[in-house]
Amino acid sequence: MAIIVDIDVCESEGKIYISIAVGAYPFPISYHGVYYIRSGSTTQELTGNALDEFMLRRQGKTWDGVPVPYVKFDDFESDAFKAFRRKAVGSGRLTEKDLEITDEMLLKNLRLIEGNYMKRASLLLFHQDPENWIPGAYVKIGFFENAVDLLYQDEIHGPLITMADKVEDLVYLKYFKGIISYKGLQRIESYPVPRSAFREAILNAIVHRDYSTGNPIHIHVYPDKVLIYNDGKLPDNWTVEELFVSHTSKPYNPLIAGTFFRSGQIEAWGRGIEKITESCKLWGKPEPFYRIRSNEVMIGFNTNIVENFVENFVENFVENFDLVNTTEIKILELMRANPKISTKAIAKEVGITSRYVQVHIQALKTKGLLERVGSSKGGHWVVK
Repeated sequence: MAIIVDIDVCESEGKIYISIAVGAYPFPISYHGVYYIRSGSTTQELTGNALDEFMLRRQGKTWDGVPVPYVKFDDFESDAFKAFRRKAVGSGRLTEKDLEITDEMLLKNLRLIEGNYMKRASLLLFHQDPENWIPGAYVKIGFFENAVDLLYQDEIHGPLITMADKVEDLVYLKYFKGIISYKGLQRIESYPVPRSAFREAILNAIVHRDYSTGNPIHIHVYPDKVLIYNDGKLPDNWTVEELFVSHTSKPYNPLIAGTFFRSGQIEAWGRGIEKITESCKLWGKPEPFYRIRSNEVMIGFNTNIVENFVENFVENFVENFDLVNTTEIKILELMRANPKISTKAIAKEVGITSRYVQVHIQALKTKGLLERVGSSKGGHWVVK
């Protein structure tokens, strides 16, 4: 029996790959061999995710396009498909006529099925529990008092197509505190990070992350900053500087990106970082900052929640102080002391007629400083 050693050398994107496979004649050579990458004078063994990615590229495939056995379309629930249809029609990317097809045909049209097999992207995008096949396909959120102390946390699971909505709603409801102010009679609710910027950052993380690592997306919320960590890397031969100038779109997961584009949630022009920066500038917030490592991308937002609150409060107080006269201040004080006080009693205390009390009450309601709860007889006043 003869031993055969098969050596294959190929060049790709400026690097030389060497594969060595060993077989015994007359049996076929088995390519469960050893793979190396040679760049310049350095040779390193390819293993794990790097080897998987190399082999996929040689076959003209991407990680999200790999078929998954033992998964049937009947395993999918319909909620994610309904959400996709609503988003696609609402954004104008697809029409209702375009979507007059079955959910299975929709997957085929989105190139998410290969033969009789579902691709990884279809499971991530539409399956109600993609973590059965792809561990770590979720988002983890935590509020930290400082670099060490975690106060509370949440996890967002489910199909990717609705993940950004769930993350945004939870963060702005539970983790961010809106600061309410008034410019004249207009009520303004300001958050430490503009919604459009935060949503774009989350969408970038969901669409471009490397799901093969098994690590979830991490969102760390601190009193003075928000950090979003995501496993991923820049396209081959890109430098960090190239990421922050105009560039074409080169998604790591093209099938996932294509479906998000059809749903209207992202563009296909590589403008994600520009849009985040523009949104922060528009709302007068600090520009985001980044840290990019070999297999991790982090985007951060400076929030300074306490400083923003004081600044908005002082500005609002100065702008609106002259809108509340001394008579209205006295009316508010009486209502705070006795929420069930009548207009007649107020008129007697203030020294004006009941009719003028009603005029001042209406003015206070318009300014958002007063609310009546319940009926005129059995209700009470709420001073804001």
